[in-house]
Amino acid sequence: MSHHTLAADGSDLSPETAAKAAAARDALAERDGVLVAFSGGVDSSVVAALARDALGDDAVACTARSETLPAAELDDAERVADEIGIRHETVTFSELDDPNFVANDGDRCYHCRTMRLGRMYETATELGIGTVCDGTNADDPGEGHRPGLRAVEELDVVSPLLDAAITKDEVREIADAYDLSVADKPSMACLSSRIPTGLEVTEERLTRVEKAERVLREWGFEGFRVRDHDGLARVEIAPDELERALDPAFADAVHEHLTDVGFEYVTLDMAGYRTGSVSPGGDEGDEEAGDDADRVDTDRDNTDSGDTDSGETTLDLGRQYPR
Repeated sequence: MSHHTLAADGSDLSPETAAKAAAARDALAERDGVLVAFSGGVDSSVVAALARDALGDDAVACTARSETLPAAELDDAERVADEIGIRHETVTFSELDDPNFVANDGDRCYHCRTMRLGRMYETATELGIGTVCDGTNADDPGEGHRPGLRAVEELDVVSPLLDAAITKDEVREIADAYDLSVADKPSMACLSSRIPTGLEVTEERLTRVEKAERVLREWGFEGFRVRDHDGLARVEIAPDELERALDPAFADAVHEHLTDVGFEYVTLDMAGYRTGSVSPGGDEGDEEAGDDADRVDTDRDNTDSGDTDSGETTLDLGRQYPR
């Protein structure tokens, strides 16, 4: 287990960002201990790193395990907590126990985050910790329909990044200064965000979405979603990766694999990946650590697109899309 510290006390940051990071760390240091609602995304990871710097062993990261959290994300959270050097706890609960969540109305994320943060407070109390923190940053309140933030306010959760006016870009800068592996990690919303508002969230739908997205991830795609329209899979691919998805070999393979995991029909959305395409206000919703769940970075290079200088594709279809 390593303990990443802010490089040269923030010397790799701009003076303004370094001052904000120091302010957030100093504010955390004034507390007897904190429990960080931790997803392993960049926002909550930066809060965890600041808390570990400020409080040492009196800082704890806690991840909520449920049907809406992909197994790969839980693995990532465990890995990043170890990378930071912070104690990591997990709590288990089921959003599906709440009929308000299952109904999947416009306030689904409010019900979800209320439950998740409630479990965080229970764990904090068991550990003798009085403060629960999340990763809400200064850009989040202005990002459209974010009902989960209402739960944060109602439960008096501390948001160190928001309090220090740290923006999403600055979060990534600080993560890079800490040498965290998640500094450039695309944002990830919980699996329920793939189910259109008004269609009930069920374990069957969550499971087939997770399996379908695992296939795309294993094939090397980074910006994507598989939306579950009651058995019809609508595959969204980021614009800079869409060319790969237009190959007939991809169409054959993705149809075969996604029907195998439980979808009746498989479609490719020609508009490409965009956040919140099935939710009110165009948002995908919040997740427990405020990790910018509504947005994704699509300014990646195209080195994996298979393009040569001549414009011809050289993609090894048999390797990329195993049958």
